[in-house]
Amino acid sequence: MPLVTPLDASHDKETAELAEFFNETLGFCPNSVLTMQRRPAISKAFINLNKAVMANEGRVTSSLKRMIAWVSSNATGCRYCQAHAIRAAERYGAEQEQLDNIWEYRTHSAFSDAERAALDFSLAASQVPNAVDADIQKRLHEHWDEGEIVEMLGVISLFGYLNRWNDSMGTTLEGDAIESGNQYLGKHGFEVGKHV
Repeated sequence: MPLVTPLDASHDKETAELAEFFNETLGFCPNSVLTMQRRPAISKAFINLNKAVMANEGRVTSSLKRMIAWVSSNATGCRYCQAHAIRAAERYGAEQEQLDNIWEYRTHSAFSDAERAALDFSLAASQVPNAVDADIQKRLHEHWDEGEIVEMLGVISLFGYLNRWNDSMGTTLEGDAIESGNQYLGKHGFEVGKHV
């Protein structure tokens, strides 16, 4: 059972209008947003930040941003966000081979060196203490410009917030997200855990 019960999607009109963004991203409004709307200023600020962070500004594709989010969520252990991130990666056109082999991104041929650098950055930046070092910085600058690195860290930071929010809240995982989690992450032991 979640720490705080989500409110109905129609509770706050402005949040509901902004949350239409998630119908494209996930196919539903997340329970996390429905909980945040108990303080509408938080839900609205979060949705606007999410939209800004996930906007396509260049070569960091929507699917790569969602894979960055998955690596970050996996590093922190948030099952809710892992399932959401892999579902969104699927919906935003990640290659089937990448989805099926996300756990092996460092060695699998479906991932480019640029993608590996981005995903390693996500892993290192999501750890406590932070593990971003000179090697990761060097590899990032070999493949990405500074604006693209800012985009990536925006995703990692956004999911740092979400990982803490959803794991602390015990947010109930939606059925469609459970299906995606089971499909792509199940072979490595994905479980809903506290998010039932």
